[in-house]
Amino acid sequence: MENIKINKNNLHQYQISAIDFIYQQQKCALFLDMGLGKTVISLTAASKFLDDFLIRKVLVISPLRVANTVWKQEAKNWDHLKHFKINICTGSVKERRHNLDKYADIYVINRENIPWLVETYKWDWDMVIVDESSSFKNVRSNRFKALKKVIKYIKSIVLLSGTPSPNGLMNLWSQIYLIDSGERLGKTITNYRQKYFRPSGYMGYTWKENDDSDDKIKELIKDIAISMESKDYLELPDKITLSEYIIFPDKVQTQYKELEKEFLLSLEQDTDIEALSSGVLANKLLQLCTVLFMILKEKPMRYMI
Repeated sequence: MENIKINKNNLHQYQISAIDFIYQQQKCALFLDMGLGKTVISLTAASKFLDDFLIRKVLVISPLRVANTVWKQEAKNWDHLKHFKINICTGSVKERRHNLDKYADIYVINRENIPWLVETYKWDWDMVIVDESSSFKNVRSNRFKALKKVIKYIKSIVLLSGTPSPNGLMNLWSQIYLIDSGERLGKTITNYRQKYFRPSGYMGYTWKENDDSDDKIKELIKDIAISMESKDYLELPDKITLSEYIIFPDKVQTQYKELEKEFLLSLEQDTDIEALSSGVLANKLLQLCTVLFMILKEKPMRYMI
């Protein structure tokens, strides 16, 4: 399918509420399940900040694959975001420098390069969006230490995660610290641990949450963090069927029939397509149709036979 342009009117009410929450709090966390639209929510909030001259430049920190394939592409799908100039600052040092030195509204970088960025550049981003903020849960990691150095220069920081504390509430301290510099959960991980956890396991080398810690911690951060589960907000049909019809060129039609009948198709350059069972054959025929469809529709080829 071609990209369909959508606009603010297509935002759900829970997304609008989340955008308003970011705009009001400026420094906050959105703990939202996959599929709830964390990307468009945070980009729309950034757009409001930029339009009102509250910030000048936005930095998005995300996993490498997401940095390369999601943020810029998502903005293009929305009428109110497609005007953004977005630079993807991944790859080699030369590539990163090239895109960091060019003008943009939003710069997207992978989280592994945050220490390099902080050490190499004078900090010039007054809004930061941290995608998958749980990757900053380790207080000893270089990425957390680097980001911690520059939070005093950041006017707005938005943490995004579907699983902020995958291994327990101990993971929350560093993330919340990036928002409030320790105001709510304490200035150090040691104080946080001593207040809300108790030694457990062999020789007391592990920590277990106190019985009332969950409620206490949630109460402390409720003004700067919102949590949403997809089951409470998404209403999706069981299945959507999209049909696309294409006409096979005669040569491809012949090849399709040969593969379907013989379970084997010989191509140029000594390349053979072989199906060892009916199930494999069905997949090969489907892939053949998909590749042809991509070519005829001038789409990027994502599937290979």
